[in-house]
Amino acid sequence: MNVVNMKQFNGSNNLKAFFDVETSEGITIKGFKIADGKNGLFVAAPSDQDKNDKKKYWDKVKMPKELKDTLTKMALDKFSNL
Repeated sequence: MNVVNMKQFNGSNNLKAFFDVETSEGITIKGFKIADGKNGLFVAAPSDQDKNDKKKYWDKVKMPKELKDTLTKMALDKFSNL
């Protein structure tokens, strides 16, 4: 798994960067985000907004905690070197 196409976002909100993930099989998953929350930077999976409740979002990508932790470390390391 590799973090690819990271683009820093210089807006006024909590969004800091967008990036894609490429698997070892060559599949690219687009739309991951790095955001700044109450507890610091975190990685958010691609998501869709709930049609009935505009305050809810649903992740499009589900992964085990170990994989999410690995992805978070990889993405934040790459972000810190931008």
